Amino acid sequence: MKALRRIQTKSSFPNPSSPSSPWTHLRSAFVIVTSSSPASCSSSDPHRLKSPWSRRKRKKPLTLRRWRRFFTPEGRLRNGGVDLLKKVRSRGIDPSIRSEVWPFLLGVCDLNSSEEERGATRTWRRKVYERLRRQCKRLQRQDSGTFKLNKINKTSQDEHDSWSLAQDSDSSCSDDACSAHESLTSLKDNTEDIGYMSDVSCTLDRDYNGSRHLNSESSDSDSSDENDSVHVAPSSEGRDENSTSPSSIYISRTKEDFVTWQRIIRLDALRADTEWTPYSSSQAMVSENRARRAADAVVLKDYSHLEPSKIFHAARLVAVLEAYALYDPEIGYCQGMSDLLSPILSVIPDDYEAFWCFVGFMKKARQNFRLDEVGITRQLNIVSKIIKSKDSQLYKHLEKVKAEDCFFVYRMVLVMFRRELTLEQTLYLWEVIWADQAAIRAGMGKSSWSRRIKQRAPPTEDLLLYAVAASVLQRRKVIIEKYYSMEEILRECHNMVGKLDVWKLLDDAHDLIVTLHAKIEHSNPKIV
Repeated sequence: MKALRRIQTKSSFPNPSSPSSPWTHLRSAFVIVTSSSPASCSSSDPHRLKSPWSRRKRKKPLTLRRWRRFFTPEGRLRNGGVDLLKKVRSRGIDPSIRSEVWPFLLGVCDLNSSEEERGATRTWRRKVYERLRRQCKRLQRQDSGTFKLNKINKTSQDEHDSWSLAQDSDSSCSDDACSAHESLTSLKDNTEDIGYMSDVSCTLDRDYNGSRHLNSESSDSDSSDENDSVHVAPSSEGRDENSTSPSSIYISRTKEDFVTWQRIIRLDALRADTEWTPYSSSQAMVSENRARRAADAVVLKDYSHLEPSKIFHAARLVAVLEAYALYDPEIGYCQGMSDLLSPILSVIPDDYEAFWCFVGFMKKARQNFRLDEVGITRQLNIVSKIIKSKDSQLYKHLEKVKAEDCFFVYRMVLVMFRRELTLEQTLYLWEVIWADQAAIRAGMGKSSWSRRIKQRAPPTEDLLLYAVAASVLQRRKVIIEKYYSMEEILRECHNMVGKLDVWKLLDDAHDLIVTLHAKIEHSNPKIV
């Protein structure tokens, strides 16, 4: 089934004897090398994970003391968050405050919000996540049937898609439901702190007879479980009234789709690496009883060979990934998404908050998992153009060996260096990338940034791609002199595991942005 081809297991990939193509080799390599990460190549000692890039003299990361100084007495970030983003962009974040800072970088908390406003929307986020979890449980218990997913496409001026998750026996919107819808819209307008869903309103359906209640108390009982559904609809804010584009598209997913996602999610969760353990002592020390309760709650099986901490982490992966599959059914679940979520779970202790951070992360990263592969192809094309513009000799060699499409960096782009870097390095890289994206969301132009040499590069949505290109350019000599096929270059990229200097990588990426950003940006329109 085409809609599920990206989440099939290793056995579903094309036969090696079939005609050779970059996609065949790269997809197979991506699945086969599931354990190829610095965690499997180095000690779990967090101090040893600093090598080799820690040898470079860097400024200290953002500390708790400095973090507190960024806020006014009302709990708002000073200067609209510009100072915060500049510090993160040049230093990264101290591990002790990541759980506080990340929601701001990922758009879960608005940079201009007050502490009171963030508290109000935190309750809303928790309840929406709990409803999604009950939907997952209800669908898992059903023997057959379908669930309807109505994609509501907004106009070209709007960035986000929203979905309506409804039961087969949907009833029309009652006066109470519409009132609830307006109430949450009002809440959104007052707080402007809904993060990724800052432009949507939400009604939480409670039963079949049309009686709906907003923010009612959550319950894990079957009676509540059976009748919950979540409806997400776009607000009229920012809508182009003159647009002639379709207002909605009906998309249906069968229960078999969701069951397939569940199966692959559980397989990937049980195989997840444990490099996160030194960075989350509370989760690493979880009791066996708590771990087994968490596993039972998501119907996780075949975990008897795992330690309690691994069981607990796997159960959290399942819970959040299943909820995301319902939240964004166009993407659902694809292999590689667990690699992106695992570091977030190691930092964010609450599942509902980790879920919304993952939603914010996937706002950009979801293009990597589109079924039409337009997003990943566009990004590889940008990497190719960066290399061509910077090093014509290297590019001509890639053309000669038929690797100019840069499919050999597919894995780097797909999971954002998660396999090539240690967890510590990955988190610093992601934080810098997120700071760029947050600056763009907040409308911060080049003039908002210092002109110092390390910060003169303007924020860009494509910092990851410049870093990928930089990693290839750092190996230009060996690629040109020794490698004469795409497979050999791919092997060299996989051999980068544990050998990259993340700060040198970022410095080189910023240098590329300074010289090439305007040219690359102009020649590559965004994928909507």
